[in-house]
Parts: sequence; C-alpha cells; structure tokens
Amino acid sequence: MIKPGEKRLRILQTLAEMLEDPKGEKITTAALAAKLDCSEAALYRHFASKAQMFDGLIEFIETSLFGIINQISGNEPDGLRQTELILALLLNFPQRNRGMTRVLIGDALIHEKERLQTRVNLLLDKIEAAIKQTLRIAATQDKLSPDTNFTELANLLLCYVIGRWQQYAKSGFTREPSAHWARQWPLLRAACLSQSAA
Repeated sequence: MIKPGEKRLRILQTLAEMLEDPKGEKITTAALAAKLDCSEAALYRHFASKAQMFDGLIEFIETSLFGIINQISGNEPDGLRQTELILALLLNFPQRNRGMTRVLIGDALIHEKERLQTRVNLLLDKIEAAIKQTLRIAATQDKLSPDTNFTELANLLLCYVIGRWQQYAKSGFTREPSAHWARQWPLLRAACLSQSAA
C-alpha cells in the first residue's frame, strides 16, 4: 500500500515531468490526475490546491540547492572557488531537473498564484546573497579588492545563470546551461578581478 507521503511525492514528480514539455502549456489538475490515473478529488486529498503543489516543487528546489551551497561554504575555504562551485551547481541543477527550470525562470507560474512567483523571487534573492557572501570572503583573502561592489557583481553572476536557464528552457532543453562553463568561468572570474582592480 502506498503511504500518503509517497503519494504526495509521486504527484510532485509527475508535475515536474509534465513541466518538461517544451511546449510549456498550462498544466491543469485534470491533466495531472489523468497522468496519475486517479481523480482530481484524489489529488486534493494530498494537496489543498495546485498552488500548494508548486509550493512543494519550490521547496524541493530550495532544499536541494541550499543543502549543497551550505556544504560548499563549509568545505571550501577559498572564496572565489566557492563562487565557482555555486555557479556550477546552479548551471547543472536544471540539467538533472528539467521541469524545475521552468519554475525557476517563472515560465510555469504565469497562470498560477502571484505569491508563487514572489516565492521564487525570494529564493533567487537568497541565492544572490549566497554568491555575494562568497565574494566578500574572497575580498578578506585578498583575491578581490575590499572596494568591490559585491552587490553588483553577485547580481551580474546570477543574471548570467538565469540567462543560461532561459536558453535551456526556450531551446526545448537542448542548449544545456553548463555547455560552455569551462570557457566562460575564466571570463567571469576575470570580470570579477578587473572590477576589483578598477
């Protein structure tokens, strides 16, 4: 017999799979129920609303990303290396969770409750703050100037990541975010260093 927690997880997994459709059509609870071979009423026994299902996906993204970001912060002393590892994580995460990419860029939330987009925005703000912290650490290690504008630099790096996510989703998941990372990170690193030298 399937336990309630397992059923909730199955619903979220199926929703995430449906979000992988490159056409990006609005997902209805009727379509989700059909995919799960159950009634809409059965869905509502586990989630009060579709918005609550999206909340579950956003929570999964946040828990997954910050679990690893916290590990990076705890295990890697070098600030710029922390920056590099966090950006690489952000680029690789959608490749393993394609449907989540559309949640992160807001595509999947266009027809949903406004508070869901607000929640994603807060998550992105938290990620930006984590990047900013790595840059501050790099400055204390004399890798960046203490006069560096950490806010602007963290925003630039996050915008790079979001742009790569956008390309991935809009290309029907063919242009992988990490495809040019090995060549692009040295350029981004140089931009960080040049700003601190300006």
